[in-house]
Amino acid sequence: MTSAPAPPRVVAVRSESVAALAGVLAGDEILRVNGAAPRDIIEWSLAADEAEVSLDLRRGSTLVEVEIDKRAGEPLGIEIESAVFDRVQTCDNHCEFCFIYQLPKGLRRSLYLKDDDYRLSFLYGNFTTLTRFTEADLERVVTERLSPLNVSIHSTDHDLRIRMLRNRRGGMSLRWISALLDHGIDLRAQIVVCPGVNDADALDATLAGILDRFGGVSSIAVVPLGISKFNPEAAMRPHSRDEAAAVIDIVEAWQPVFETVVGRPVVYAADEYYLLAGRDFPAADTYGEFEMHEDGIGMARAFEAEFHGSASSVRSTRDGFFAAVDLPTNPAAYTGLRSRGSSCGAEVPGATPVSIGVGPSAPIGVLTSQMGARVLSPLIEGLGRDDVRIIAVENRFFGGTTSVTGLLTGSDLCRVLSEEPERHRYLLPDVCLSEDGRFLDELTIADLPRPVEVVATDGVSLRDALEPVR
Repeated sequence: MTSAPAPPRVVAVRSESVAALAGVLAGDEILRVNGAAPRDIIEWSLAADEAEVSLDLRRGSTLVEVEIDKRAGEPLGIEIESAVFDRVQTCDNHCEFCFIYQLPKGLRRSLYLKDDDYRLSFLYGNFTTLTRFTEADLERVVTERLSPLNVSIHSTDHDLRIRMLRNRRGGMSLRWISALLDHGIDLRAQIVVCPGVNDADALDATLAGILDRFGGVSSIAVVPLGISKFNPEAAMRPHSRDEAAAVIDIVEAWQPVFETVVGRPVVYAADEYYLLAGRDFPAADTYGEFEMHEDGIGMARAFEAEFHGSASSVRSTRDGFFAAVDLPTNPAAYTGLRSRGSSCGAEVPGATPVSIGVGPSAPIGVLTSQMGARVLSPLIEGLGRDDVRIIAVENRFFGGTTSVTGLLTGSDLCRVLSEEPERHRYLLPDVCLSEDGRFLDELTIADLPRPVEVVATDGVSLRDALEPVR
């Protein structure tokens, strides 16, 4: 027997909103909206958009009925505590490359939750394998037009996909891709490439299979697996330089094929591959409007264009790896150059905009990961300023191949900053902080040994932050 969804709780009501005027209060639990218990924020939003909204609330031990008349589409002014009110659809795959299995013990519980929920794919850009997808899910996606969805393919070979997902439904679940495409749902595909498993000829066959069977997908992100020092799978290993170059060659060979058949290149290799292979990134116009920015594709060129003022910020509005865990959910297990899309800035609890006693000519240290340093260093060097330096922070907390900024922890930053001089300005990208100002290891910026300025992770914000303090 399926339990009823837990009622969503109101965490805030905007002053002067229709909900505030109707008497809705923070702390109220929403039992029903227009007579039905909403399962998630999607159902809630559809119901709340109506011109007439009936709310059955629980306020402590009291039941309260609220009737609201408004314009259709006018916001209620209610902030809900989470995106999913019923049980998150957890992942029953056991992928050997899954980063969740490579986490150390002792982190907050929500970080260990694997989801395979199409709703979180729609809402946050999480990737789903569709192994738990059902006819009822298909009906809802099509009826409510929950598009786009992000789908992890990894391989179009039936047996190889079963092996990679360690799930007997891994092969058959690919049929849902065809069904979704047939109903006009925009699908964005991902292939996590594991050396010696689904690379080389297997990757070539997968791209051929996608073009043949799922040619309607809007994009294919080819990304490398991430490996931490806690990796339990001996077969999982980093790409060599030659293997990274081979992935790029395969992807770039397929781009003109897709262009000829469907009119778009469709498939792209993650920026990380170009760094691993020691190759220059493709030209900025290769990436169009940087639609795959959140998947670590075109991020370096986008940042460069932003920094030089030739493009406005293309930061994603969706969250990425570990950004939505406190829903509680867990984004797709990809650890490449991926934007978290948070908007911490000066709103981060404990943030220090400028170090006390730091003058306008104080030297500046830009904190970033080892991989981020390879992207930022040429930009900073191009300024010709000797007062700005890159501080590349080695990720000893996760270790392995973990070298992206979004997975920097407070403990690693503490180690590095403790050896840096005082009275310098230190710029910290917001991508490594949750919206409540926590690093993945639970430390906050208040725990750091030097005051830092939290800067949005885009080229425009970095360029502005490098201007002298006035």
